[in-house]
Amino acid sequence: MKIFRIDLKKGVVKVMPESLDDLWHLYNIILEKDEVHARTTRQTKVEGQYARPTKAKRIPVNLGVKVEKMFWDRVLNRLRVNGIVCKAPEKLSIKGSRHTIDVTVNKAVTIVKDRWLKHQLERLKRASRITAAPLTIISMDDEEYCVAIMRQYGIDVKVGERTRLPGKLEAEKREKAKQLFFKGALKSLRETWTSLHSPIVVIGPGFVKNDFADYVRKEAKDVADSIVDVKGVNSAGLSGIQESLRSGILSKALKNMRVAEEMKAMEEVLARLGKGKEDITYGFNDVERATNYGAVERLLVADSTLRETADEERRALERLMKKVEEASGVVMVLSTENEAGTKLLSLGGVAALLRFTLP
Repeated sequence: MKIFRIDLKKGVVKVMPESLDDLWHLYNIILEKDEVHARTTRQTKVEGQYARPTKAKRIPVNLGVKVEKMFWDRVLNRLRVNGIVCKAPEKLSIKGSRHTIDVTVNKAVTIVKDRWLKHQLERLKRASRITAAPLTIISMDDEEYCVAIMRQYGIDVKVGERTRLPGKLEAEKREKAKQLFFKGALKSLRETWTSLHSPIVVIGPGFVKNDFADYVRKEAKDVADSIVDVKGVNSAGLSGIQESLRSGILSKALKNMRVAEEMKAMEEVLARLGKGKEDITYGFNDVERATNYGAVERLLVADSTLRETADEERRALERLMKKVEEASGVVMVLSTENEAGTKLLSLGGVAALLRFTLP
């Protein structure tokens, strides 16, 4: 994420997303009633004083909209921001009308807020510091494989396939079937890896993962050169990837990735709950009580809870977040695109790790 300008007195921040992860960050930073300004196109008719209106055509124009709703389109890699036009060239006479701005990679956008929260600015700055490529993971055993990309927001599953290899008593048939299985897995891995040339980690139970890594080194040296680790987990497929995040075995490869940090924080919440500790609370009312005591060390909020609640509830949540920050607490917004965020939703979307137990 490139940051061009931060002017908190005017509430203005200008940035340029450089990856799909950056679009995800903006999706969670831009909220209803914010203003978004960008270069876009607008269909308009040019009318002369005495001439008939000409056929409508799209023209490039700088517009600003007051945000009403957003849609994150991962298929076309864009963030669609819909709202009421609040700034436009006078000659177009379109103020007050509706317009959708497409925020895309390598396109500058200006965001205007009444007040920028500390965690929003830190999220932007953290995104601007990240230079590591996403991580490609293939999780497999002798019955299935799953290829996914670990992004800042979570697990982006690309392809998966199930199979059933002949038993070990049919050694010749099993070896032939395994080679075909590996060939398909390598093809899927290459298709995912080619667009990113990112580091690759191979995980899974048993020895199949090691056999596959050896197969890749023999059949595709360019792909093999990107394999940075081979790790053992108890499950294959998507569940194996989720397990690897929970267990922390990918911590070295994921050290710069937000999803690992979120998973670690959520595991701490669940661990304290599981042990019956009293330095943990969840649900808005209980978290608000803890905040009023100045007890919140780390506040966890699910991104969908922040985006999708009614105006009054969201403002109350933002006030809570601001109060935690003012008391030197840390606010984390967890992505519901990964397991940590969905687990937080099951607790009501808000939880807090406390400095001390409450009376």
